[in-house]
Amino acid sequence: MSSFDRVGKSATADSPAPPGEVPEYVIELEQAASYLTDAQRALLRKAWQLGAHAHAGQTRKSGEPYITHPVAVAKVLAEQGLDAETLIAAILHDTLEDTTLSHEQLVAEFGEAVAELVDGVTKLDKLQFRDRQEAAAESFRKMLLAMSRDLRVILIKLADRLHNMRTLGAQSQESRQRIARETIEIYAPIAQRLGMNLFKAELQDHGFRALHPWRHAIIEKRLRTQPVMRRELLAQIEANLAQKLAKDKLIHRLVSRVKSPWSIYTKMRTEHKSFKQVMDVFGFRVVVRKVGDCYRALGVAHSAYKPLDSRFRDFIAIPKANGYQSLHTVLFGPYGSPVEVQIRTEEMDLVAERGIAAHWSYKFGGDGFNGAQSRAHHWVTNLVESQRSAGSSLEFLENVKIDLFPDEVYLFTPKGDILSLPRNSTALDFAYAVHTDIGNMAVAARVDDKLVPLRFKLASGQRVDIITARSATPKPQWLEIVVTGKARTAIRQQLKQLEHEDAVQIGHRMLDRALEAMDTSLERVPASRLEGFLAEHRYPRLEALLADIALGNRMPQQVALALVRDRAENMHHRVDDARIASQEKILITGTEKGVISFASCCLPVPGDEIMGYHTAGRGIVVHRLDCPNVADYRKSPDRWVPIGWDREVRGDFHAALKIEVDNRPGALAQIAAAIAEAAANIDRVEYLERDANVAVLRFGIEVTDRPHLADVIRKVRKLTVALGVQRI
Repeated sequence: MSSFDRVGKSATADSPAPPGEVPEYVIELEQAASYLTDAQRALLRKAWQLGAHAHAGQTRKSGEPYITHPVAVAKVLAEQGLDAETLIAAILHDTLEDTTLSHEQLVAEFGEAVAELVDGVTKLDKLQFRDRQEAAAESFRKMLLAMSRDLRVILIKLADRLHNMRTLGAQSQESRQRIARETIEIYAPIAQRLGMNLFKAELQDHGFRALHPWRHAIIEKRLRTQPVMRRELLAQIEANLAQKLAKDKLIHRLVSRVKSPWSIYTKMRTEHKSFKQVMDVFGFRVVVRKVGDCYRALGVAHSAYKPLDSRFRDFIAIPKANGYQSLHTVLFGPYGSPVEVQIRTEEMDLVAERGIAAHWSYKFGGDGFNGAQSRAHHWVTNLVESQRSAGSSLEFLENVKIDLFPDEVYLFTPKGDILSLPRNSTALDFAYAVHTDIGNMAVAARVDDKLVPLRFKLASGQRVDIITARSATPKPQWLEIVVTGKARTAIRQQLKQLEHEDAVQIGHRMLDRALEAMDTSLERVPASRLEGFLAEHRYPRLEALLADIALGNRMPQQVALALVRDRAENMHHRVDDARIASQEKILITGTEKGVISFASCCLPVPGDEIMGYHTAGRGIVVHRLDCPNVADYRKSPDRWVPIGWDREVRGDFHAALKIEVDNRPGALAQIAAAIAEAAANIDRVEYLERDANVAVLRFGIEVTDRPHLADVIRKVRKLTVALGVQRI
């Protein structure tokens, strides 16, 4: 059994409590679930009895009966006011994975909904994976798919992780570190993304304590022993705000906010501040009855202390992606101390603390989703769409981590709609957020009517309009300028599609050439013979075969021989070196992704005489005809592919120059300036030889074609410091 989500357990001869004897932990659960009906609480006890029997003989690493863990998970959820089905599923959440209890039994006892919830939380331990990391990622992907059907799955998962973190001490040091890191990187951000700040804060605190016990202990001690002056100043600010709010006849609840050890630690680390600098900020929350009272309370706060204009945020008008709503302002307090104030209604406060869980414990004027749940469903739906395009579960998990940014920017479309994106998002992220097709065809953007490139970083409040062109396609470099998982997944998928299309096209040409050498063509091959070949070699479609040919996994001559009617009769049609040389060339543009690559030994550029060598898994590797390695490739004529340059060649191509220079100060700068003057990019410079008088350097440059390279060489040769220039 994997320990991905659980404080581990071991088998003993222990048995569940005798009938009629109800343990204290079950009574505590029933007290926490006092809001349920008597019939629903009876079902909880029935679930406990079934779970205790199923887990009989299993204990946690702490020595307690294992059933205490799922009951404690249910109690965590009961404290959030969750419904009976969720609590029953929490009690039974490990039964499908670790006991003989079946899905059918759960359906018979508690209904389909409970069985589906339990199945959604169950990991994929029965399958074989390469390593723990892949197993964890695939289990996470399964959980997200279950979330898309029922958000209660993630509530059970978060409560499960929370109780495991509370009882992490029984684990080994290595397990504590691994589980804590995973909690801070994935589960705490998910809790925040779903608006569950209480869960998030406790998960982060336990994770911090497990990862850095000494740092946590020091910060916690400093918090407990705050200077008397700070406590007095906090009381003075609180009294002043309370007095002003009361005078304005605003019914309110005012509480001071204490920073958590984790938030203090991250702020100290990311902003390079001392503990004293971080703790100089005072925080208060004002909770009022109505939305209108929020703005009145804001006016009162600004009359008490002067506001810092650039720090005001209205999350009531524009809620965060997780449904969080509040007014945020920063005031200049006594002695210049910053005072952070959050103002919200009771309903907003409940949603801020409990997020999607608030739906079950508070009625918002109907049975429909609240704002937090609607946004959570939208987020999960987008994740499910992206996982379909992800190449692997590990890639999907990486994209989810990228999406779990704590800070967001709020942007406007040309129609006035609001989009929220992670901090540091670019115009290209915005394009993909609008629609995948818009992203794929994006060429530039207008931000507040100003033309900007796609890599432009966006700030809250900007209006963004994406400029598209039908001929535009994603480029590999785009992966370096996006931060959202949706954009990254869409770009990768489109690049793979373009590579596949290029491979199919080139594979088709290669098979055509091989069949022409046998006096036939693909169109003349009987359909039954072609379908038989595809079925025999397990190709779902002809395109898959053609792509495999281009990538070097199948030789076109061998496929052609298999496709002709009688292999023996056509053996004389095998193609020799001379026949290949006379064949019509396959023309390339240099932009064929994943199929064409350029040999690093000779670095061909457009205008060079070239040949292609068919390499398994790499497709066609292009060499210059005067490359020293070509002699070896001539020994395998069946792998030689006649190729040439198309009339329309696009892009930059790598070339290398060996330059001897007078070894004196400024010589390298002159060479670089001459190359730049010829409109070529330098991507690498290295010294090959160097003495007191002469230095030999290798310049890796990017040029468009052979004449461009010749222009670079001419400009360098004109320099007095250049003693010799030679293409490598």
